[in-house]
Amino acid sequence: MTPLSLTAGAGLSGSQSVDRALGLLSLIGREPAEGLPLGEIVAGSGLNKPTVRRLLLALMRAGLVEQELPTRRYCLGEEAFVLGVLAARRHGLLELAMESLRRLSGETRDTSFLTVRRENYAICLHREEGTYPVRTHALQTGDQHPLGVGAGSLAMLAALPDNDVDRIIAANAAVLLERYPGFAPEALRADIAETRRLGFSLNPGRLVASSWGIGRAFRYPDGRVAGAFSIAAIDSRMEPARQAELSALLAREAERMEALLAQMFVSRRGSEAEARPAPRPIETGRALR
Repeated sequence: MTPLSLTAGAGLSGSQSVDRALGLLSLIGREPAEGLPLGEIVAGSGLNKPTVRRLLLALMRAGLVEQELPTRRYCLGEEAFVLGVLAARRHGLLELAMESLRRLSGETRDTSFLTVRRENYAICLHREEGTYPVRTHALQTGDQHPLGVGAGSLAMLAALPDNDVDRIIAANAAVLLERYPGFAPEALRADIAETRRLGFSLNPGRLVASSWGIGRAFRYPDGRVAGAFSIAAIDSRMEPARQAELSALLAREAERMEALLAQMFVSRRGSEAEARPAPRPIETGRALR
């Protein structure tokens, strides 16, 4: 793990401590839900162990970091999740997606998800329960996995340019081999090729046995990947004929989401233009005569 420069730009000791604490929070937040052991945090931060312990205790008191008692690993706390949801609402993505998620779960009776990208990882931003009595619990709100692990995550990875795909797979190779044996780099590359061929992603129970997922990414108006919708169900509800049906529903909602995002960006640009002062006319010598 490459050490982060947590002290760059720090001034007085108080602001330096804040910079370092926020750096640790960012470092922990980049890892999967299993969290990081103290040794990796020390190595990744470039700080000494006593300083890291002190800063972690402060973050734990604030609810931003938690320590899992069985493993002693540090992970994001409940307050960090709450702030993340509030930030998502502030930026409008979750609010825009809620109608689609309710419609997907209502029509399919299965659970639908909104997943977004955070650097080399995917985070489940929302889980909308369906009414089908047998449910899958492979993904919960707040869970994060390396890009490519899970249907929504794979849909986003496959929608990225090839050079980004190569970089992300290389960056996640170690954690994929250690914690996700069903998602080795070469297996992911095959999954990406199949996702691009089909137009949707499919996770055939490789994360949790008998829990299948199907997903589709959507984009911002400038072409960047914004997130993905996915649907999870037990394997008996994911036969090929139903995959085609679910894929069509996901494509419909992805298209609607992209239209809403385009409308939101146009609205924002209009508001910004109205807020700017009108340019003053240039006075020429002729006008002053």
